Amino acid sequence: MKQITPYNNDAAKKTQVEDMFDNIAPKYDLLNHVLSLKIDVTWRNTLVKWLKKDQPKNILDVATGTGDLAITLQKGTGAKVTGFDLSQQMLNVGIEKMKKHGLGDKIEMIKGDAENMPFDDEQFDAVTAAFGVRNFETLEKGLAEMRRVVRSGSSVYILEFSKVEGFLAPFYMFYFKNILPAIGRLISKDDRAYTYLPDSVNAFPYGETMKNILLNVGFSKVEYKKLTLGVATIYKATK
Repeated sequence: MKQITPYNNDAAKKTQVEDMFDNIAPKYDLLNHVLSLKIDVTWRNTLVKWLKKDQPKNILDVATGTGDLAITLQKGTGAKVTGFDLSQQMLNVGIEKMKKHGLGDKIEMIKGDAENMPFDDEQFDAVTAAFGVRNFETLEKGLAEMRRVVRSGSSVYILEFSKVEGFLAPFYMFYFKNILPAIGRLISKDDRAYTYLPDSVNAFPYGETMKNILLNVGFSKVEYKKLTLGVATIYKATK
């Protein structure tokens, strides 16, 4: 898989990703909802509905960002949620959000590297990641870590962008490669962040290819659901 980085400089990908999210953190939530027409809310709800059947009591949300999925998980399951992210600025926005929702005691926010997590083997009943695994420096290493910290027989749920197929594909790609970066630049003032988004999605495996990568890192069973004509996909990988 081609290595796509936010700023195309000599720094490691994870350093560039951390810098990018630190830069756009204040505008991230606004941009997310504007650029996805709030469909991202529906996608997160779909993930939680699927995960809820496992009745987890202790969930790790990797690449939690400002904590939108962590909040949806906690409200949907009543579980204790640990949000984990590389960007302190994103976490700071998330911590304020938890206070506002009265969830400070139910959702813990921790800074760290998803490819080297400070958690015990089989510590969590479920592990999630929404729009985060695409930013891992080494995809397989991050996925293996997620597998390590989830309990045997339990599942990892990954929500990630994929590719629209069929007659709508060219229209969507035009929006994704032209309109979306222009809006992103205007609001975030970061020229590269929202050009990186379509570039990284374009280079990222999806569908059967992603399923096979998950199986290759040791998951015993992988299922997936396409959302909104394939704009995004949820993968359920069971240990």
